[in-house]
Amino acid sequence: MLSWWARRSCVHRCPARPWLVCLTTPEAGVTAPKTADLFAQDGVPHLTSGSPREWAVDPSWDAVLTPFWQGSVGRSLQARLEARLTQGAIIYPPHPLRALALTPLSSVRVLILGQDPYHGPGQAHGLAFSVSTGVRVPPSLRNIFKELQRDLGQALPTEGCLEPWAARGVLLLNTCLTVEAGQAASHAGWGWEVLTDAVVEAVASSAPACVYLLWGAHAQSKASKIEVCARSHGHEALLLSSNHPSPLSASRGPQPFLGNGHFSQARNWLAARGYPLHWAL
Repeated sequence: MLSWWARRSCVHRCPARPWLVCLTTPEAGVTAPKTADLFAQDGVPHLTSGSPREWAVDPSWDAVLTPFWQGSVGRSLQARLEARLTQGAIIYPPHPLRALALTPLSSVRVLILGQDPYHGPGQAHGLAFSVSTGVRVPPSLRNIFKELQRDLGQALPTEGCLEPWAARGVLLLNTCLTVEAGQAASHAGWGWEVLTDAVVEAVASSAPACVYLLWGAHAQSKASKIEVCARSHGHEALLLSSNHPSPLSASRGPQPFLGNGHFSQARNWLAARGYPLHWAL
């Protein structure tokens, strides 16, 4: 089958918890806490084991995960996670592979690539851009909701949990899957990127028709990998790119996130191929 390609928005390639206060006021005679300690709130779920046996996933991903965990990069990653946990590090999210638990490989119709989990208390729960019910919606996710409202006329969601999307075949995948409290990108380069590249390749190799939403330069760096893999398997792929939804870039040219129309383009393209997609939250 011939592949169909479109990049209408990517002519140019350019990242149920209450909100918790992260700052404290030191009192006389009390040592001020370290930055990581400020983010390590009591009762906030965090990673407790570096063993992937503790992270349940849909069995459809086993062919991707098993070789990784048995290989040198996977073993090294487990060892580093266990070492940091032993040293008292607070690591988020509690279930790094939650995206693969909620969205089976055979169900993926849209892949949204993020970069790094949120590093504040109670925010990251294993889905890119998503936060648990009851957590204040972060700025990037607010812009995603603004574009959803502008593009499809939907009411602004009041909660930031994107699990309904995951259940409908939207794979919300960060390229790095753990982070230490208060330290953005602290686990970048540890090996997660090798695993998530394999996940992206598995989607491109198996999904007969899939939309890839590539927001920001980091996500767009995966475009050629996706194209080559999908084309070699005779699959259709729609790659849509724009700036990242961060307030720092959402309105900037030449590819502003706000106004990109990606949600309607994805919905209409999939519907034309017999795959209805509902973005309502």
